[in-house]
Amino acid sequence: MGRIRWGWVAVAALPAVFIGYFFIYPVARILGLGLAELNIGASGLDARLLRIAGFTLWQATLSTILTLLAAAPLTWAVSTYEFRGRRLATALITVPFVLPTVVVGTAFVSLGFGDSIWAILAAHVFFNTAVVVRTVSTLWSRIDPHLEEAARVLGATSWEVFRRVTLPLLKPAVAAAASIVFLFTFTSFGVVLILGGFEYATLEVEIYRQAVTLFDLPLAAALAIVQLVGVTGALYAYSRYQERKAVTWTLERTSNRRAPSGAARALVALSVLATIGALSIPLLALVTRSFSGEFYRRLFESDPVVGRPISAVGNSLLFAFIAMGIATVVGVMAAAVITGRRGSLSRWFDLTLMLPLGTSAVTIGFGFIVALGWPVDLRASLWLIPIAHALVAVPFVVRSTLPTLRSIPAETREAASVLGASPSRVWREIDLPIVSRAALVGAAFAFVVSLGEFGATSFVARPNTQTIPTMIFRLLGRPGETSFGMAMAMAVVLAVLTAGIVMWIDRAQVGDIGRF
Repeated sequence: MGRIRWGWVAVAALPAVFIGYFFIYPVARILGLGLAELNIGASGLDARLLRIAGFTLWQATLSTILTLLAAAPLTWAVSTYEFRGRRLATALITVPFVLPTVVVGTAFVSLGFGDSIWAILAAHVFFNTAVVVRTVSTLWSRIDPHLEEAARVLGATSWEVFRRVTLPLLKPAVAAAASIVFLFTFTSFGVVLILGGFEYATLEVEIYRQAVTLFDLPLAAALAIVQLVGVTGALYAYSRYQERKAVTWTLERTSNRRAPSGAARALVALSVLATIGALSIPLLALVTRSFSGEFYRRLFESDPVVGRPISAVGNSLLFAFIAMGIATVVGVMAAAVITGRRGSLSRWFDLTLMLPLGTSAVTIGFGFIVALGWPVDLRASLWLIPIAHALVAVPFVVRSTLPTLRSIPAETREAASVLGASPSRVWREIDLPIVSRAALVGAAFAFVVSLGEFGATSFVARPNTQTIPTMIFRLLGRPGETSFGMAMAMAVVLAVLTAGIVMWIDRAQVGDIGRF
């Protein structure tokens, strides 16, 4: 028993040190810097903080409302009816959701949008429509049809059935989708920076501007605290709402979709074609603009300012492989710890590992600059880029491998132990062969996360370690049609790389794809 306990401690050490030093310690330093060194009232910055926080809250709330409205027709169609092309339609709307933020921002720039709040809102709707459709339709399609039929028998119209029966049952799913969209838009960085610049700065963008451009670290820390409070408040409000609005009812084992007929067929076709058509416009414009000149060839040419843009592809792939390796090792070890121990300690360990996923990437990058000068100064190290990527990717590896590890019967491990196998041998010969496929899928997730990460990378990347997203941003910041076209071409390269890996993950049948 003692050997097993010490084995658990040894396995837990690496994930604990990783998350402690590269996440908890930097965030704690940010909190200390923001609370100790900035006297907001005395410096007269309180009004500015409130204005930026207010704009962030306003745009996130409006983005969430517009996304719910834009997704409603397609959600209704794929939830209620079974029609040819339904699965394809659901897959197509997922494509914008898995694209890196810098690609989406560049796609809207290719349409002529920029420095506009409406461009930011449109890009947020473009990104998050899939969240609403997938989250709500999964529940809607399994509502017991007898509940709605009973209401119709009692004389209720179709609208009354929806308002009094269907909608109350869907409120938890709608709230879940709305909370996810709100958090994504509240912490949005790449889209806001590219389409709004500093003129429409949110908390995320202002943290970047104060830390990188103006070198005002105390103010950046204060802004990071405001953002952390906002995210925590939103999560708490959602949790309380779910507790109050929870409804207990029996789901159908299979979906209750039916074939559309008459006017419903036309409405379904209109909903599907209009939604997919609208979401396709930015991507088609991006691809078209990228081929309007010899921009792909120019990516291989040397430039006195940005160097050879194509070198960013090699950097991104190298960092992605390193981040994938780190995230896979840490994530699998963490999942083994969580499944190997029961109780509150295991639950808290699991929760702590998930925290980077709900924390702003800009806050993580800023925390690296503030904190990682001790005990060894790592702030100029190129290793910070894959480490930042791995920090965000570890939760994907944990979530991919945890269900598989939990499915292994305890009796199997106990039988091996009785026969004299050490804990390490039990892991090598029983757990590892079973969990290897899930770990491979988690590794692919980590690779995609690394390819598209922009927020934290913008803090720690150097001129010789540019990634594809940071190179796209640099090209967009230069005047001239050539630089703009090269940014379009780089965005297409990133989109193709991301889409190819996501297609592999989807073929591995791991379920719905998360936001990278």
